[in-house]
Amino acid sequence: MSEQERRPEDDGRDFADAAWSVPSYLLAGMAIYGGIGWLLDRWLGTSAFFLIGIVLGTVLAGYLCYRKFGR
Repeated sequence: MSEQERRPEDDGRDFADAAWSVPSYLLAGMAIYGGIGWLLDRWLGTSAFFLIGIVLGTVLAGYLCYRKFGR
């Protein structure tokens, strides 16, 4: 949406959306990839995939937030 098309009542909405979306993306990424890592740990009898899943989920969610809100 260009500056000419933007309505005055939408001015604060983008920041409020980002303020709720960024933590949601980060928590969801950690939960989903951490859960996948936990399941792999249970299946394979290891203990490393849970931590790898949490870190990978956080990194991927941060990248998604950067692509969506960082521009």
